[in-house]
Amino acid sequence: MRQLIQNYKSGELQLVEVPDPILRPGGVVLETKNSLVSVGTEKLMISLAQKGYIGKAMARPDLVKQVINKIKVDGLVDTYKAVMSRLDTPVTLGYSSAGVIREMSDLQGPISYVIGDRIACFGDGFATHSELSFVPKNMFVKIPDNVFFEEAAFVGLGSIALNAIRVTNLTFGEKVVVVGLGLLGQLTVQMLKAFGCQVLGVDISEAKLKMAREFGANLCLLSDVRGPMSDVVNAIKDFTGGIGADAVIIMAGSQDNKPIEMAAEISRDQGRITACGMVSLDVPRQEFFKKELKVVVSRATGPGKFDPLYENRGIDYPLPYVRWTTQRNMECFLSLVAEQRVKLEKLVSHRFKLDEALAGYEMLLSGKEPYLGVLLEYGQKSEPKRKVALSSNVQSSPTKVEGTIALGLIGAGLHANTSLLPTLKSFKDVKLVGLADAEGFKGRHTAQKYGFAYCTTDYHELLKDNNINLVLIATRHNLHAQMVQDSFAAGKHVFVEKPLAMKLEELKQIKEVYIKSGRQLMVGFNRRFAPHTLMAKELLGKTDNLVINCRVNAGFVPGDSWIHDASEGGGRVIGEVCHFVDLLQTLTNSSPVEVFAKATDKNGGDNLVITLKFANGSIGTITYASQGDRILPRERIEVFAGSSVCVIDNFKNLFYAKDGKIVKKKAFSLDRGYAGEFKALFSSLRDGGVAIPFDSQLLTTLTTFAIIKSIKSGHSQEITLDDLVHSTQEKICIY
Repeated sequence: MRQLIQNYKSGELQLVEVPDPILRPGGVVLETKNSLVSVGTEKLMISLAQKGYIGKAMARPDLVKQVINKIKVDGLVDTYKAVMSRLDTPVTLGYSSAGVIREMSDLQGPISYVIGDRIACFGDGFATHSELSFVPKNMFVKIPDNVFFEEAAFVGLGSIALNAIRVTNLTFGEKVVVVGLGLLGQLTVQMLKAFGCQVLGVDISEAKLKMAREFGANLCLLSDVRGPMSDVVNAIKDFTGGIGADAVIIMAGSQDNKPIEMAAEISRDQGRITACGMVSLDVPRQEFFKKELKVVVSRATGPGKFDPLYENRGIDYPLPYVRWTTQRNMECFLSLVAEQRVKLEKLVSHRFKLDEALAGYEMLLSGKEPYLGVLLEYGQKSEPKRKVALSSNVQSSPTKVEGTIALGLIGAGLHANTSLLPTLKSFKDVKLVGLADAEGFKGRHTAQKYGFAYCTTDYHELLKDNNINLVLIATRHNLHAQMVQDSFAAGKHVFVEKPLAMKLEELKQIKEVYIKSGRQLMVGFNRRFAPHTLMAKELLGKTDNLVINCRVNAGFVPGDSWIHDASEGGGRVIGEVCHFVDLLQTLTNSSPVEVFAKATDKNGGDNLVITLKFANGSIGTITYASQGDRILPRERIEVFAGSSVCVIDNFKNLFYAKDGKIVKKKAFSLDRGYAGEFKALFSSLRDGGVAIPFDSQLLTTLTTFAIIKSIKSGHSQEITLDDLVHSTQEKICIY
């Protein structure tokens, strides 16, 4: 299919061929008929992306501060690589569209759908400017029979305007000023009239004022952005009998403070001001104090927006308690259109075929023509195509690794782009064949950037490809276990990012499939291959009864992140503490046998202290904290053994001392072992042996399960591979 994307680094807009989206649970695949260009939002995004680095920095000073702090911790080189990788990421455009259901999963709910139903959709990443898109069930609604696709494509912007009206808490007959009569402003005027309000419109364009009058505005006032506001203020006072406006809804976009100052001046005592547009909110305190004004910033389409459980999982809010969610606002807006209370035909200034989209955006950015509502039109979509070839240089490679390693990558997220692929690029004898990612536009960008032969949205395409003998899995955590099993079943060797599994039953299944497969498995425990780790092992020698302190200043991750989600990320113990369990196994040359853990939150969380006992008598502690300041280097490992001490400071510095002998090593940049792990993996595939013993990888994962049990029970937990033989339902349910 074709999709409109923009590279945030260069600002370049492209219409590209990407693999069709796959159907996922709890949603539909939309075949787009029309999508609406949100002129204000999208023009702002495009303009920001087209700025140079200095321009981007000036526009986002908050991110500049984060970069400066990262430089202090990780150094200039590593920070530069990370920032460039984040910038060199494509983004989709569009968030309001309409079309028909092409595919659908089981949609449980009060409304029934069938393939071919006409639906209107909203949401970043869902209602994009693309021929097809996957849309979760809370982000689309049925289109009334007498509403056209063109009209239904306004559903996103209409719901934004409707939510701004709702949060203003209006009553019948109130006098409301709408500042800014662009697309959102014109929609707001019409809905306010339908709501029974008297509407006053303010704008700098006479043409937009004329349109607002046609839509029923009681009074329209021309505002001179360069001149005084007195004319507007006096006219509104006259219209309101000297009282002032009951409410002001700001739909204008402005970098200065004039809209909020005007709103304060024209409001009555106890008036309400709602900011929906992108405006400065430096509140004039004296005016707000004198009139005791209230100000609220409306949040897009209402409750549910920006809530991943609502948007992505389809978990609705109960209607008796949250009457107007995003989806219910969408339904309400379309009902107003169906009843002709909101008229949209006059709002459409331009229509472009998808093939003409780039020319359309050029027109918007150049300002050569006046515009308001811009619609994209889509023709009939061809047969499904979930694989897009990028190169014809796909040479056969035998299933057994005899020379060339041919790799298929599943997952093109941030970690793959910032750490894994830049490292793999240095291995010239490794062939990158296919890349699978659920988001086709990201998959295509990454595949093209690193020279993969093709990209796909269905990872089974990689498993069917006889040219691929190694599968690298870098998806979100909940997908790892099944993908590992599927890859073994297809006869592939497997490298999987941590964690190997999120549940004991998954681990048991992986063990069984691994033994039958005769293929290799490696989990991405990269720190054991870091140069400082290898040097520490060499300096320490084979010593029992080590004492190890491992401190991790992990940094804060918001509670609503997918990492904390029990069903998707598994939490930071399973998702990251496993790294340090494996590191302690490496340094002790021994297996963990017992663990005791305490956390500040009894239910787990990410502030905890773990004590591990190993089979050779060694002990180790892992202090994992998210509540520290990022200025402190992230990781520090101290090893005490046989009258010696070895310290690894954030994998940049090493200090070793024994009997007066001191060894120091300082690296120019941080090296956590990514190159080392791939070197070890490829050597084991070619020469035999294993990069990490299979039992060691199982024990690391079992230990993370035991840590969670210890925190919840308050008791130490035994760690044994017998758990994979005698598993019980109680052990499986670790949450």
